[in-house]
Amino acid sequence: MNHSEWIDLRSDTVTKPTPAMRRAMAEADVGDDVYAEDPTVNLLERRAAEILGKEAALFVPTGTMGNTIAVKLNTRHGQEVICEARSHVYNYELSMMAWFSGCLARPVPSEDGVLRW
Repeated sequence: MNHSEWIDLRSDTVTKPTPAMRRAMAEADVGDDVYAEDPTVNLLERRAAEILGKEAALFVPTGTMGNTIAVKLNTRHGQEVICEARSHVYNYELSMMAWFSGCLARPVPSEDGVLRW
């Protein structure tokens, strides 16, 4: 694969929409997604729930927001979140655990970035 064909998923901030993407955004039927009025977001959430075999799904605009919600829903105040020492959530989103969930990260080093028990 030619590197010009790569999709860069390093960060939410490195996207560069093409002219066709900008046109599609400008012409899209939109509504307020908070009130379930955006047909594109509604379709995306229904499709994600279907793919994952869940009754519902929630679209969030960034990976950081998704990680924050996941930590909050799966922990209680004062717990630790075990993560690989080189993980993104530990190295770049650390304060969100303490700020939003009252949890601390416990980094665990591994040889290849995969935690094995």
